[in-house]
Amino acid sequence: MTPDHLYHAFAKYAESLGIQLNKDREFVLDIIAGLLKNEERYGYRSCPCRLATGLKERDEDIICPCRYKDDDITEFGSCYCALYVSRDWNEDNLPHAPVPERRLPRK
Repeated sequence: MTPDHLYHAFAKYAESLGIQLNKDREFVLDIIAGLLKNEERYGYRSCPCRLATGLKERDEDIICPCRYKDDDITEFGSCYCALYVSRDWNEDNLPHAPVPERRLPRK
């Protein structure tokens, strides 16, 4: 799948949920490049903003879209890596502050 094809698929997915992709297309394409690299590396699209273990069963929570996306967008207007955002975030009606990591550290 090409980055451009994935961009449009992600945009359609976001729209179906009432959210958006980050308005910075180049930023989104960089995130998509990281997802595709992780897919090559691990066989699944783990979040490029987090460290994956390479074990799908351990990383299921960070396979894009990650398990934390909805809570992050509700609370901060964007997901952890700012791929998916709310309309208010994209329209600069919310601060673009870093989203804290919700994933608990592995022991």
